[in-house]
Parts: sequence; C-alpha cells; structure tokens
Amino acid sequence: MKFFLQYVGCFFAFFSTGFLIASTWTDCWMVNADDSLEVSTKCRGLWWECVTNVFDGIQTCDEYDSIYAEHPVKLVLTRAMMITADILAGFGFLFLVLGLDCIKFLPDEPLIKLRICLVSGVMLLIAGLPGITGSVWYAVDVYVERSSLVFHNVFLGIQYKFGWSCWLGMAGSLGCFLSGSLLTCCMYLFRETGSGRLHSAYSLRKGYSSAGTILTNVHLPSSQTATAKMYAVDTRV
Repeated sequence: MKFFLQYVGCFFAFFSTGFLIASTWTDCWMVNADDSLEVSTKCRGLWWECVTNVFDGIQTCDEYDSIYAEHPVKLVLTRAMMITADILAGFGFLFLVLGLDCIKFLPDEPLIKLRICLVSGVMLLIAGLPGITGSVWYAVDVYVERSSLVFHNVFLGIQYKFGWSCWLGMAGSLGCFLSGSLLTCCMYLFRETGSGRLHSAYSLRKGYSSAGTILTNVHLPSSQTATAKMYAVDTRV
C-alpha cells in the first residue's frame, strides 16, 4: 500500500509541477472573448502578449516592458505567486523522487526516506497555496473587469476572458494539494508503524545481546576454575 501511495503521489506531483510551470510561462492567461472581425486571436500572458491570425496561423508576440517598469498590481503579484509555486513544487517533486523506495538513495534508512516523503508533501501543499491564489485571483479579476464593462455598456473593441494558461494554473495547484495530502496524511501512518517495528526490533536485539552477556558471564567462572585446576596439576607434577 505504501508503494502505491508513493507512486500515485509522484504521478500527481509530476503533472502538477509541469502544469504550474507551463501556466507561468505561456501566453494565454487572457483571451479575447468576442472579436467582431474574427480575423485574429489575441492572448495575454504574464510576460508577453501574442496575436494569432486565424487564417494562416502566423503568430506575433510583443514582450512587456522590463520587470522594473510599472505594471498593474494584478500582473506583478500573479507573477510572484506563480514563480513561488513553481519553485516549491519543483523542489517538492525532487524530494519525492529521492524518497521513493525504488530509488537507491539511503536504502538502509527507511525512516529517513519516509521523512523525505513527508517533507515533499508539505512543500507541495505549500506550493498549491500561492498557485491557486494567483490563478483564481487573476481569473476573478478578468471576470469582474469584463462584467463591469458589460454592466456599464462600455465596448472597447476587445473583451477578454481567462484562457487555458489560467486553467493550467488551477489544475496544477489542485494537483499539488492532492499529492501533498496523500504524502503527508497517509505516509505519516506508515511512519508510525515503521517506527514501532524498528523499536520492537531494537528491543529484541537488545534483549538478545543482554542474554548473551549473561551467559558469557555465567560460563566464565567455570572456565577459570578449569584453568586453575590445570595449573594446580602442573605444579604438583
């Protein structure tokens, strides 16, 4: 059962980390909702903005200004939260790989490998928090902005809705929560049973060693008396 949980957690952690990284560095967090000309598709990401021609598929992208330039608060905070989620999820996945029983890393220390899995689970849980916060906040902001324009009958030519990059961020964050929950909750139970087994084995080993010491001490005087008798016979001769 432990191996199954490890592999399931590793599966979700791998795809969740990939989804978070892909959502951070792709360009479709916002996509035009209604284009009257239906000539191009316009997407906005966290780092650049791209326009794709629907007829020939040619895509042109314009990068935003330098990171030191003035940007909307929504963009800056979403960047920071997604990068934080990427780093935490990446390290959590690497720790999980080291903690797998099929990896020959500390093969004689099962408790340490379980603790590594617990640490990776905690890191994945923490990674899901900024990821889901940034993705949902960005999506809600886009929806509120579009709804306010519709409510006030304001038409700017292009209106946006959140795109597939935002969905990837949400899916990756939920996957981090799922894999982190599996690793922390379930592996903790195996840690308790494993520590109990090791403690009982240590007690048995200690008992055997103490018993061996007592037997040695018991047989020691007889060997000494035999040696003394031999020396006595030699002296008489």
